[in-house]
Amino acid sequence: MKERITFIHTADEDFDPEQLEVSPDSLHIKSLKAAREERLTFSLEELPDDISRALQKSHQLHLRWVSDAPYPSVAPFLSRLSSGLHVHFTPQSNRSADLLHPVFLKALGESIQCTSKPDKFIPTPTVTSRFTASSAFQCYETLPSLEDFIVYFQETTCPKADAQCMTRANRLRKADYLDVDFDAISRNLILTSFRHAPTDSDPQDERINRHQSSAKVEVGVLTSGKVTEREELSLEGFLTVIGENQRPNPTRFSFPSRYHSAPLTSNATFLTTIPPPTGLHPNLRLTFPSTSLSPPAPACALHTYLTLPSPLFMDKYQLSSPNFLASKNLRAVRALSGETDLEAPNWVIRKWGSALLLELAPPTPNRSSSSSARNALWHADVPLHLRYLSPALGGVTDIEVPWPVVFWACPANEGTKMNVNPFDRVNLGYESLFGPRTMFYHFQPQPTVAGGRLMEKIHVPVMVLEGTRWVENGTVGVALLGAMWVVWKLFRVWQRSGRSTEEETLRKTQ
Repeated sequence: MKERITFIHTADEDFDPEQLEVSPDSLHIKSLKAAREERLTFSLEELPDDISRALQKSHQLHLRWVSDAPYPSVAPFLSRLSSGLHVHFTPQSNRSADLLHPVFLKALGESIQCTSKPDKFIPTPTVTSRFTASSAFQCYETLPSLEDFIVYFQETTCPKADAQCMTRANRLRKADYLDVDFDAISRNLILTSFRHAPTDSDPQDERINRHQSSAKVEVGVLTSGKVTEREELSLEGFLTVIGENQRPNPTRFSFPSRYHSAPLTSNATFLTTIPPPTGLHPNLRLTFPSTSLSPPAPACALHTYLTLPSPLFMDKYQLSSPNFLASKNLRAVRALSGETDLEAPNWVIRKWGSALLLELAPPTPNRSSSSSARNALWHADVPLHLRYLSPALGGVTDIEVPWPVVFWACPANEGTKMNVNPFDRVNLGYESLFGPRTMFYHFQPQPTVAGGRLMEKIHVPVMVLEGTRWVENGTVGVALLGAMWVVWKLFRVWQRSGRSTEEETLRKTQ
C-alpha cells in the first residue's frame, strides 16, 4: 500500500519548517491548520478476495461521493460535482453489464441501486472521441453519508489493533468528497478523500506514522505559489517520505490544471432555488452577482451541469426554441443523456434519471454601468417537469435535487498537457463533454443560510394513499359494469338476429 497525504495551508498561515519533526518511522506536524487530501493506493493482491474478484470484472470503475454540505475550494483541489453518489464504469469486453458485485452493497448500504441494478445506468455522453479517459456508463443517487462505507472499511481493512487505520476511516465522516478509482491497466485501487481546513478550530498537532503495510508514505505541506501561465497552478512547501528522508525537502513545482476557481475578486458565487409555486413544472433558478459574470477570457462560455433524478426531467423539445431559451437566459442545450420520456410515470422509469449540460446566456459586461447595476443580481431559469409519482400518505411526496455545478469553460493554449497534474480528477461526467484542453473555472455554491445543504427539496402533490382503496374498488366496479353492458348489448343483438332468422324461415315455409 502506498500513502500520500497533502496538506494545503493558506499564504496567511505562516509556516516554519521547524514545525516538522522527522523520525525514522513518523512525522510530527506541529500547530497546522490546513486542508487535507489523503490518497491510499492498493494493488489487487492487497485487497480482500471478494473485492478483488469484483474489480476484475470491470475495465474502469470510478465512485464519486460528494457531501451535501458547502465547502470552500482550495488549489489544487478545485473540481466540483453535485452532492450524492456518482458511479462511472466501463465493463470488460467479455463481461455482462452486471459487473458490480454484491460486495459494493455491503460497502455502500443495502439501499444502493446503482451497484445492484445494471439497467439503472445511462451512457456517459461525450462530444469528442479524443477524450478516451471517460467511462462508458454512469449512475447517480443521493447518499447523505458514508457511514456504511466507514464501517465496512474498518471491518475489512483495519486490523483491530491498528488505531491509526481506525482514525483514518473515522475522518471520512467529515470528508467533503471521496473518490474510489480502479482501472484494469494499472490494477490498482485508489481511495482519495478531501476535507477543507476547518474555520472554527485552532491549529492542530498531528503525528503520522509509517504503517507496517505501507510501502511508502509521502507527506506534503504546501501552499499556493505564483504562476506565470494562466493554465497553471503552482505549489511550494515541503515534502517528506517517512523512513527515507531525515529532514523535510523544500520544493516548488507548477503544472497545467483543467480546474480553476473563477476569480474571487468578482464574487464568483451562485445560489440555487426553486421559486414557488412549484406544481408539476418547477423552475430551477440559478442566481449570480452581476460582478461575477465577467469571463476569465473572451473565448470562455458559461455552463451548468445538472444531475436530475428520475422524478424530474427536461423537455428537450421545449428548449429547442431560441426565443424560449432567451426568455430564460439560456443559450443552448449542449448535451442530454438519460431518461427523457415525456409521458412515462416514475414507477415505469428504469434509469436513474438524466444528465444535462446547458450553456447560459449572461449579459455582456459593461464597465460603464452604474454601481447599482453592478451590485444587482442576474438569474437563469431551467424549466423542469415532474413525473407522476406513486400515491403517498397525506398526498405529498418530497424529492430532492442536488445543486448543479456552474463553470466557465475556456480553451487552453495549444499543446497544454493536463494529464501531468498529480492532483488531476476526471470521470466527473461533464469534462468528457469538452475537448481535452478545456479549463473549467468553477463558481462556489453559496446557500442563503449558513450551514445550508446543497440540495433542493420539492413537495410533489400525489394521489392520497388513504383514498386508493376507493379508487381501486371503483375502477373494478366501473370495469365490471362496462363489461356487463357490452355483454348485454351483444346478447340483445344476438337475440334480435335470432328472431329475424326464425321469422324469415317461417315466411319461406308458408
